[in-house]
Amino acid sequence: MAGSTLAGQVFSTLLVEERDDRVIVQLNRPEVRNAIDQQMVDELHIVCAALEQHPRILIIAGVDGVFASGADIAQLRERRRDDALQGINSTIFVRIAKLPMPVIAALDGFCLGGGAELAYAADFRLGTPAVRIGNPETGLGILAAAGATWRLKELVGEPLAKQILMAGLVLNGEEALAARLITEMHAADELMPAAHALADRISRQDPLAVRITKSVFHTPVEAHPVIDQLAQGILFESQAKFDRMQQFLDKRVAKKSPASTQTEEKQP
Repeated sequence: MAGSTLAGQVFSTLLVEERDDRVIVQLNRPEVRNAIDQQMVDELHIVCAALEQHPRILIIAGVDGVFASGADIAQLRERRRDDALQGINSTIFVRIAKLPMPVIAALDGFCLGGGAELAYAADFRLGTPAVRIGNPETGLGILAAAGATWRLKELVGEPLAKQILMAGLVLNGEEALAARLITEMHAADELMPAAHALADRISRQDPLAVRITKSVFHTPVEAHPVIDQLAQGILFESQAKFDRMQQFLDKRVAKKSPASTQTEEKQP
């Protein structure tokens, strides 16, 4: 595509599709249920760099009916203290969460450990009845250190978060929907169309307004309401604000016009 910042990139663990308003990334290591390894992390950083330069919606999914079964245990077993201090997975998940435009996670099958933490970093999570989402890290002698210990309680509340993090509770699709951990449930063959439908709705909004709304939404509470007022000041000066509001007013006038009324009266 013209102006693409990912054109020419070669990926071995991701399937990447670019469109004008969105990028679709599929985690693609089916032989290990899309486990997240160092190569996948590196490739996700490449995608993030492109989206930071050319902001678009990001849709993340997995191949073969699995989102991500977690971090690659073979690699994880060999990591030591210095590796943990680097925050290999947490760094990329924070970067994904901070992308300028919204991130949609389309979840199917296993979404465990690091895979769940990647999903928690998204702005929207859609799922299927086959989803199995949770953090079994304590059963492996470690903790969920890539965002779950602080993101999950904001998403589902402290009691349920503790069940997931400390007791190894894994939620199925219905349970995740009831907990609002996922906000929509779809059959597997309808999952990606639903993710694109959500992306379509976002794309109909003003991109700058969406970007600024996301930034303000994630600002610490202490910054409000000042940050809201400053952000609104920026948007009040944007040309899109004038154009979109004028279009709204024009449509309202058109609906109230005599010609419009006569047309409505002629309808059977």
